[in-house]
Amino acid sequence: MDPTIFIPIGAGLAVGLAAIGTGLAQARIGSAGAGVIAENPEMMGKVILLVAIPETMIILGFAVAAIMLFL
Repeated sequence: MDPTIFIPIGAGLAVGLAAIGTGLAQARIGSAGAGVIAENPEMMGKVILLVAIPETMIILGFAVAAIMLFL
């Protein structure tokens, strides 16, 4: 069995698991952020920043997958 067959599987797992983690994090941050904005609208900028931070995880997962597939 050729071991290179596992590279696409690993790349898919890198992106898929990163996306699941990002979704779970953003669900909790988003619901808490909605409550914060309802009480204090001046906090909208900080909440948007906190929602955007987990997106870096999916970008890193994509970068790892690209490296695995093309190197």
